[in-house]
Amino acid sequence: MQLLIVHHDPEMGEALVQMVQNYTRNQCLLVSSYGAAMDWARRHKHCDLLLSQLETEEIDGLALGSALSEVFSGLQVLFFPSYAADERCLEVSDTKIFPEPIVGDELLAAIDRAQECRPNTVDVFQVVDVLQMCCLSRLGGAVQMVKDEKSGLVFLRDGKIVHAETPSAQGRDALAEIVRWNHVEFAYERNVRPPSETISEPWNEILMDVIARQRDERESHLKVG
Repeated sequence: MQLLIVHHDPEMGEALVQMVQNYTRNQCLLVSSYGAAMDWARRHKHCDLLLSQLETEEIDGLALGSALSEVFSGLQVLFFPSYAADERCLEVSDTKIFPEPIVGDELLAAIDRAQECRPNTVDVFQVVDVLQMCCLSRLGGAVQMVKDEKSGLVFLRDGKIVHAETPSAQGRDALAEIVRWNHVEFAYERNVRPPSETISEPWNEILMDVIARQRDERESHLKVG
């Protein structure tokens, strides 16, 4: 499997490369900027896994992931956001997002999962993983979530969820519907603004409440069954 790591810190980047080389048999290359990654892509025929910083002066990981997915069919993506690991409110199993300090075993497990994907497998993320990343990174704009034939939008302002909509719902109800989709394809657009602001509660409280309600519903169904 061919890996591309995009990290502006040479010391951290080299440490990631060394870990991959020591514990896997994958080919791995390190570049330090968005432009260098795109130049590399123009010279190579395939890439299976992109590991990119989310947002620095030199790197826009979301834009890079989107661009390289157009070049390399079946590309899987992992992100390194700038916030610290202890800022996370939600623990997500099988995460694809790795704030520092990076847990090596968890990152290697994510690489293994990517290696197990069949050719041209769609790159999917857990909804709560994406939303937590966007909120803790204080992003604004809109995140589009797609699950099979279903599609929804979550609007952000400075890391706060201010609106959500699906064809059947708006506001908190729409956000709850999107979270229930679990694994989705997603796209991010920085310059989109919400048509209205229908959500005012803290994002972490909303997501934890939706997750708790889902758990209660599953347990209720099991008891009925």
